[in-house]
Amino acid sequence: MAAVLTPQQLSETHRPTLDQALDAISTRAYWSPHPEHPKAYGEGGAPGSLGAAEGKAAFDAVLNTRLDLAQPGTDGWAGGEISPYGPELGVEYPHADLDVLLPAMKAGMAAWRAAGPEVRALVCLEILSRISARTHELAHAVMHTSGQAFMMAFQAGGPHAQDRGLEAVAYAYREQVRTPETADWAKPQGKRDPLKLHKSFITSGRGISLLIGCNTFPTWNGYPGLFASLATGNPVLVKPHPRAVLPLALTVSIAREVLVEAGFDPNLVALAAERPGEGIAKTLAVRPEIRIIDYTGSTAFGDWLEDNARQAQVYTEKAGVNTIVVDSTDDYRGMLANLAFSLSLYSGQMCTTPQNLLIPWDGIATDDGTKSYDDVVTDIAAAVTGLLGDDARAAALLGALVNPDVKARVEAAGELGEVALASRTVANAEFPDAVVRTPVLVKLDGTKTDDSAAYLSECFGPVSFAVAVESTSAALDLLRRTIRDKGAMTVGAYTTSPEVERGIEDVCLDESAQLSLNLTGGVYVNQTAAFSDFHGSGGNPAANAALCDGAFVANRFRVVEVRRQA
Repeated sequence: MAAVLTPQQLSETHRPTLDQALDAISTRAYWSPHPEHPKAYGEGGAPGSLGAAEGKAAFDAVLNTRLDLAQPGTDGWAGGEISPYGPELGVEYPHADLDVLLPAMKAGMAAWRAAGPEVRALVCLEILSRISARTHELAHAVMHTSGQAFMMAFQAGGPHAQDRGLEAVAYAYREQVRTPETADWAKPQGKRDPLKLHKSFITSGRGISLLIGCNTFPTWNGYPGLFASLATGNPVLVKPHPRAVLPLALTVSIAREVLVEAGFDPNLVALAAERPGEGIAKTLAVRPEIRIIDYTGSTAFGDWLEDNARQAQVYTEKAGVNTIVVDSTDDYRGMLANLAFSLSLYSGQMCTTPQNLLIPWDGIATDDGTKSYDDVVTDIAAAVTGLLGDDARAAALLGALVNPDVKARVEAAGELGEVALASRTVANAEFPDAVVRTPVLVKLDGTKTDDSAAYLSECFGPVSFAVAVESTSAALDLLRRTIRDKGAMTVGAYTTSPEVERGIEDVCLDESAQLSLNLTGGVYVNQTAAFSDFHGSGGNPAANAALCDGAFVANRFRVVEVRRQA
């Protein structure tokens, strides 16, 4: 089949965007080609994009249907997703015979390798462009599989995820073109003729890449690995979380469509949906065809992958215990508002949500006078209560609890210590079956060994601990221990002391943890911006990779040299 999308067309359309992305990862300045506002799509917005009504209609149209991707080896159908907001999605996906699908995926590698880094990058940008045009549709898919509120699903599951995918493509391209494609080599031999060789340097993917998707952020956490592997020459098998298949299945469908139009084998991207209880991730992870794995999820399974998938390069984002050190502040009200939002966003179901707030027993200095430990805890609780006092506003910020395990943790939190802020049920007028809970804040004593089991374990969901410590120095010791033993995706701190600030920074540098200092405005510790912020560091137990840096892409390919006599 002749390509509908030629390399020249792809270059004319997408090379300027690739160049801007390359510039952005070098300058670290703010940049995004994907609009955050819903009104930027549809009529009067991005050309060819679906508007709000069209996107909702497209989402509704896929419900209760069979999403046939025309993949080889389809031996049946799988499904069963139920929205955290209540409705069954009713979508069925192809179930694959891996012995048929995996060889078919490898068959397209040679042509994909021969295309070279630039064409691969431009094809990836065309895929991202078409994903962007369907942001409204995908937002509903993310919302009804993750439990995110619509606006968060739209932004985090749409443009922010697309930014992370593009960022991965930019890093992949930059790393691949560090080595020239060809070189003429001549070594002088004195009076004799020089030795001459013509050398070619070809980037070659490692093999099939397995993306093991997560329930809470299927696109945001999925796109970096997907596009990093595809751009470096690897086929990608997408194995979604069984409760969050639809967003990644739609992504696979779009990718396959673009690959065909660009003259490549659509099986370079395929879906591996699983039947209830099948657990195919373990089976796939150790197959010899799988050479790269991207995983976001529990520490237990991440550790298993690192220990057992020896044939693959494994990139994991696992659990961590995120900590905020509260030493002092010159904007007490701003600090309270910032913390309240950070604790509440998406019901704390983010890998970056703060869990432990380390506060000295003797209190902290503020612009509103000295505040005792009890004062600070009471005021944080009041700030959360004020933020979430109106049910409609609370539902728009909290979303829904993603699974019953989170609900159980919220309900059991009171057994861990004195409850400073009790969780309450929030009614969602549009989706009465949604399970929505406000955060719970529990007081714990950091000087008691009995309490450490609670605050030194991740308690995923809207549960946080106000941990009383003897001093800021003790807080830094506990911070270091927490990062070293349990890992952290984020660390935050509030201080007016340059000495304390240096101490906190030293801990984070020593233990490789990303630090945010004195956030009191509209930027929160649990948010990161593509092209500028690194998500994770790869240097502590919470994750062995960062999104995105050179290390995230460089080991997905090899440079193979071919020497010829000149």
